[in-house]
Amino acid sequence: MLKSFRRWWKYFVARTDRSFNERADPKVQLEQAITEAHEQHKRLTQQAANVIANQKQTEMRLNRVMTDLEKVSANARQAVMMADQAQKSGDTAKAAEYTSAAESFANRMISLESEVEDLKALHFQASEASDQAKVAVQQNATALQKKLSERQALLGKIDQANMQEEMNRAMSQLSVTVGEDVPSLDEVRAKVEARYAKAKGMQELQGTSVEGRMLEVEQAAMNVEANSRLAEIKAQLGIAPDVAEEQAAIPGETASEPAPSMPEGETQTEGQG
Repeated sequence: MLKSFRRWWKYFVARTDRSFNERADPKVQLEQAITEAHEQHKRLTQQAANVIANQKQTEMRLNRVMTDLEKVSANARQAVMMADQAQKSGDTAKAAEYTSAAESFANRMISLESEVEDLKALHFQASEASDQAKVAVQQNATALQKKLSERQALLGKIDQANMQEEMNRAMSQLSVTVGEDVPSLDEVRAKVEARYAKAKGMQELQGTSVEGRMLEVEQAAMNVEANSRLAEIKAQLGIAPDVAEEQAAIPGETASEPAPSMPEGETQTEGQG
């Protein structure tokens, strides 16, 4: 029973993760990853700062103890010299006191020397840890910068993918019906072609009807009358009419019949008289 529950739970978690990953916005997930990388770099930097601070504190403590060792060593030498002078002068009491002080300084020197050795070892370890921390921070900063550059590239790819998806949806909507109130491009094209074909058919029918022929005859008569009137005006002005105009003014005469030539003795003035 417990084994079956675990299998069911793992399946449920995997299915939930898959559904979440399919519906999640890539831009939001990318920003989450970058934010986590920033937080990780911040934590690493803080840890490195603590390591470096420990190394600095150990160094300052070592310098302070070495300074104390130098002072104690100088005091021990001074006590030995003063004890020797007191011994030479015959003052055994002072010689004993100076000798006791010199022994105390010597014991203090031994303690400080031991502390110096320990601090030197700690300082060496702290320096190595500090160097490693600096390298780790530098490497992580480089990796973070690389992730930021990758974020810009991924954002561009996400925008391109969104644009391509929108174009694909738009192109698919051009060939299919979007909804009940929105016709497709094929439907609009079919409607326009049907109207155009119907209009052309009506034009052909009107061209072959009796009314159409009557309109053509009336137009031809108006053209003949206009040409005749133009010929009269040119005659009054003494302008010889063109052959094409004379043929157009005479009904039934075709352009293939030659125009009659005028006798050589006649002039245009006779026509005016």
